[in-house]
Amino acid sequence: MRRLQGSDHACLTCLRYLCAIRAVVRIIVSGATGFLGGHLCRHLHRLGHEVIGLGRDTAKGAALRLDGIAFHSFNLAASGINPALPAADAFVHAAALSSNWGPRSSFQAANVSGTCNALDLAEKLGAGRFVFVSSPSVAFRFRDQFEQKENDALPPPVNAYAESKQQAEALVRVRPNTVILRPRGLYGRGDTSLLPRLIRAAKDGALPLLRHGEAVTDLTHVDDVVGGITCALMSRATGTYNISSGEPLSIKSIIESACRHAGITPRFTGIPVGLALLAARSAELVARLTPGQPEPIFTAYSVGVMAYSQTLDLSAARRDLGYAPQISFVDGLGRTFS
Repeated sequence: MRRLQGSDHACLTCLRYLCAIRAVVRIIVSGATGFLGGHLCRHLHRLGHEVIGLGRDTAKGAALRLDGIAFHSFNLAASGINPALPAADAFVHAAALSSNWGPRSSFQAANVSGTCNALDLAEKLGAGRFVFVSSPSVAFRFRDQFEQKENDALPPPVNAYAESKQQAEALVRVRPNTVILRPRGLYGRGDTSLLPRLIRAAKDGALPLLRHGEAVTDLTHVDDVVGGITCALMSRATGTYNISSGEPLSIKSIIESACRHAGITPRFTGIPVGLALLAARSAELVARLTPGQPEPIFTAYSVGVMAYSQTLDLSAARRDLGYAPQISFVDGLGRTFS
C-alpha cells in the first residue's frame, strides 16, 4: 500500500463528499510550474485524477510531464488566449504574480487580467468548479488583527499586490460555483520566497526586532494548502475561506527556528515601528525613482508583517469544506529542510 503523503492526510476529511457528488475527473491547474501549483498537480495526480497543468516555465513543465501530468505552456495574462484544451470538470487558478513590490501594471496584468482570462477559459471548457487561490494580504492593516474572518470588511489595499488580489476576488465572486481560498504564509520544500528570504536576511546582518518581537502569525505548510484546495474541489460550498496551520507563532520564533535548521544564529536589533516604517517608505520612494525600480530590502508591508499580529479564523473552512490542518510548524520545518 502506498504511504500517504502529508496532503493526503489533509484531504481524508473530504472523502465524505465523494458520496454526495461524482469525483472530479479532469482538473486544470494554472500556475502549475510554481511552488504551490507543482505540489498540487502531483497530489491530484496521485489521487488518480487527470491533471492538466498550465504555466510558463517549460523546464518545470517538462518535469511535470515526466511525472505523468499533461502540461501546456502559455501565459494566462496574454490577451486572446485560445489553448487547445479538452473539456474539464474543475479549474484551479493558482497562477499569480506574488510579491510585495513591483509595478502596478505588472500586478494588474498577471493577477486581474490573468484571473479574468482564467474564468473565461474555465467557462469555455465547461468546468463546473472554479477554485481561486487568493491571499490574506487583501485584509492587511497596520495593526494587530486576531482571528480575522473572511466576511470582515476589506481595508484600502496595502500595496499593488493586495489591490490586484482584491480586484481578482471581486471578479471570481460574481461567477457561479466558485471558491476563494486565502492561505497564509506558504512554506515547504521548493519554496524560494518566505523562509529562504528570512534566512538570507539573517545571514546579511541583524534583523529588526519590532514591538519586542511580540507579533504572532500562522503560517501554512504547502501540503495543508494542497489539502485545502482538494477539500474545496470536493465540496459543494461556495464563498471565501481562510486556510492556515491554525497554530499562531511569534515572528521571532519562526525566524529563530528556520535559521536553526539552516545552521545560522540570527541577530536582532530593537527598532521603533514608526522609525522602521519611515525608513521603509523612504527606501520605497528611492526605489520608485531609480531605473528599474529595484525592490527595497524592506518595504512598509514587510515591516508591518513583522510588527503586527495577523491570525486567521478557520471555522468556516472547517465547517463548510471539511478542512483540518495536519502539519505543525515543527513537522513542516522538518519536511522543508530534510
